[in-house]
Amino acid sequence: MFSSSFTANDLLFMLEGAWVTLDLTLWAMLIGTLGGLLCGFLRAWLPRLTLPLGWLLDVFRSVPLLIQFVLFNALKSMLGLDSSVFAVGCVVLGIYCAAYCTEIVRSGVLAVPGNVIRAARSLGLTQRQVAQYVVLPMATRVAFPGWINLTLGVMKDSSLVLWIGITELLRSAQTIVTRIQEPLFVLCVAGLIYYAMSWGCARVGALVEKRWQEND
Repeated sequence: MFSSSFTANDLLFMLEGAWVTLDLTLWAMLIGTLGGLLCGFLRAWLPRLTLPLGWLLDVFRSVPLLIQFVLFNALKSMLGLDSSVFAVGCVVLGIYCAAYCTEIVRSGVLAVPGNVIRAARSLGLTQRQVAQYVVLPMATRVAFPGWINLTLGVMKDSSLVLWIGITELLRSAQTIVTRIQEPLFVLCVAGLIYYAMSWGCARVGALVEKRWQEND
């Protein structure tokens, strides 16, 4: 019969790590979404003028996230910045998220038909009003599925913060594995927790999309 040294306290420790994972994901998506909205509109409406911005974002999309964590953490130490590793994790994940969110927003903005924008302008709306009341609502529906997928990806990629010393879900699982030497069982538990968090996020996204369809 199967027996394990895994205890309720171990599960609680992993759930605390899962909370850190969710916290990291929340802050990263907040930073990334705000940055992505700004950069996405700029890249859609001023593509030539924002070419340097596009090249910079390509760097953050191309360089592996683990390298970014290590470099930013080392840069913090070299500059003598008094910030926690959690703040470093949030900033790096946020910039990484913004780089991808920019393309999601840009594709959503470009999906809005030009004749709709021209019609709004002909009614006397300013450029800001067109962006706020016409382009943004339509682009949001197009970009939302991609944004949900990005959220799920960031949630899983947040496990890389263990390399800079943050105890999130995966690091808490590794700590328990080191103590009880049952890697398969502990990692299965961690996988189930990741699945539950991802399922909840995807379910919320599906409900939002369904509500939009009902309101059409």
